[in-house]
Formats: sequence, structure tokens, C-alpha cells
Amino acid sequence: MKRPASWQAIRTEALRRIHTGLWSPGARIPDEAELAAEFSCARATVNRALRSLAEDGLLERRRKGGTRVPTTPVRKATFEIAIIRQDIEGRSQEYGYRLIDDRLAAPPAEVLAEFETSRDVVLRHVTALHFAEGRPFCLEDRWLNPQIVKMGEVEFGTLSANEWLVRNIAYSGGKIGFHALAADRDAAGKLECAEGAALFAIERTTRNPTATITFVRLTYAPGYRMEAKL
Repeated sequence: MKRPASWQAIRTEALRRIHTGLWSPGARIPDEAELAAEFSCARATVNRALRSLAEDGLLERRRKGGTRVPTTPVRKATFEIAIIRQDIEGRSQEYGYRLIDDRLAAPPAEVLAEFETSRDVVLRHVTALHFAEGRPFCLEDRWLNPQIVKMGEVEFGTLSANEWLVRNIAYSGGKIGFHALAADRDAAGKLECAEGAALFAIERTTRNPTATITFVRLTYAPGYRMEAKL
């Protein structure tokens, strides 16, 4: 009796068929029941393999429309949340850190939108500076869910919220954005640059299945260069 194929084996074979053109761009592939019979496995096993390829942009799955090979495959990037200390040390520079403020506060409307909550809520607001060779490198302006990261239980005097969260809190999703901005008076003072100087900023929201964990804006001093491996 033929042994049922695993979802990983089905994924590998499906990927081979896509790359060799056996399943050509724009073509509809066999349905799950047909593939399950071919691989002597349950439909759920096939579904998991095809779903994995769809998540990577290599298949298009449409309700009542079947599964097709896209004519222009979308390559999806996966980002790992970087620890700022490691970024600085990876540049062969000495790392420094200073907590500026850590308190409960009413967030502005744009932050409330990220937490999908009402206007009368208070969140934990943490601001801190990261240094490279004694110079300001990154301003961390972070809002935290106080039910997940409680005041009095977790302190950020010596270890940054950035590093503590990466080490201790699992997340299931979120979003990230990149943009340029001109330094206002506050940012210019903290990052020791001219008011109006061009800065690079990252805004990131992370969530678990039931709640938003944190929203953070990381603003980097002039001259910052971001690099990522593909």
C-alpha cells in the first residue's frame, strides 16, 4: 500500500511543477481531491501544502475559482524584528542606552487606532535613546499594552523595551511602515541634529491573536542606512 505523502513532500513536488513549467503561469492546477488521490493522503494535507505556497505568493487561491499559478508571482518578504543593540554592535560600534521616560498616558488618536480601542484608555508610553559610539543613533517612542507588559513587573532602565519584547513576547502578526521625516524641535534635541534635518523612521505594530502588543516609532539619526538580506 502506498504511504501517504506529507504536506512538505506535496509542497516540494508542487514547487517543482511550478518551476519546470508543468504547471504553467495562469494555469489552473488540479483540485484538492484529485491531488489527494494522487498522493494517497487526506485533502487537509493537500490544503496545507497549497496554502503554504499561496502564502509565499506562488499560487493564487480563489473561492469557487480554484487554484492557479499566478502570471506574475509575488515574492513576499519576511521581516525579523531587529534588536537595535545588535544592529549597532554589528557595525563594530560601542552600544549605549538611556531610558528617557516610562509612564502610563493617554495616547494620541493615531496610536489609539493601532490598538483598536476607545479614547478613554491609557497605555504604557516608553521613550528611550540608543547610542552608537556615544552619539544618538535611534529614538525609540513606544506605546505598550499595559495588560501584557505591566508597570512594576517589567522595567526598562537598563534593558530596552525593544530587546525585552523580542526576547520575551511572542507575536502572531502586525504591520510595518518606512518613511522619511524632517526633525522637529524635540527630535532634533534628542538626536543632536539640526531642526529640519532629514530622518528615517520605522513604524511597527505587533499583535497576538487577541490584542495589540505594541506600537513603536523608531527614528534614526541623519545618515542612517538600512540593509536587509533577501
